[in-house]
Amino acid sequence: MRPIGFSTGAVAYSHFRDALDLLARTDVTAVELSALRPAELRPLAEAVPTLRLDQYSHVSVHLPSSFDQDFEEEIISLIERFPDQWPLVTHPGVIRRWDLWRKLGQRICIENMDKRKPIGQSRRDLVTIFGQLPDATFCFDVGHAHQVDPTMGEAILILEEFSGRLRELHISEVNSESRHDPISLEAERSFEVVAALIPDNVPVILESRVAVPDAPLDQDVLKRIEEEIRLVKHLLHCPAQVAAD
Repeated sequence: MRPIGFSTGAVAYSHFRDALDLLARTDVTAVELSALRPAELRPLAEAVPTLRLDQYSHVSVHLPSSFDQDFEEEIISLIERFPDQWPLVTHPGVIRRWDLWRKLGQRICIENMDKRKPIGQSRRDLVTIFGQLPDATFCFDVGHAHQVDPTMGEAILILEEFSGRLRELHISEVNSESRHDPISLEAERSFEVVAALIPDNVPVILESRVAVPDAPLDQDVLKRIEEEIRLVKHLLHCPAQVAAD
């Protein structure tokens, strides 16, 4: 069965341990450990040996989405603390030293971008990026693709070109401010347009924000997690199986 789960950043912002504690009360089988801000990467990398991740058949890390050029070599160094089999989801616009990233081969998982970013939205952009990183894999963000082109025509071109590289799928609503919201009817329809182009074994990560930053992670948050998982399983034609302990 396709692994399905959540980004820790969508559940508890920068508090990855709190997110994992809550997700442990569900039967999700995939997780993306979020370090979207540079200051979050080192604590996450240092915590890896102590994290309880046995329930997950798929674990990935989302690297910082922006950082100063001076931090690039440190990021590459910190990456070595993560297991080799974990995809490292990367926004292509942060890459300056292509030679450094190229050495990481398949570990780097390039994500298509929202409309705010300078590159990475189109098939043409991604052709150039994968030309620089020939061994890199691909993370397809449905919400980003829909925000850039609501017809999903560009998304179809992207998936026809790069479905063989797909390592992870992101699903959520992406609003006009490029924030990830719970799945809407429009998000469902955009996924349905491209669903046939996505291999059945590609893990799904939900980035739907289910909690307010620094607010308590209570039963209501758990219910929202379960609702999003049930919805995405319905979209994927999977039986709903998520339940709290």
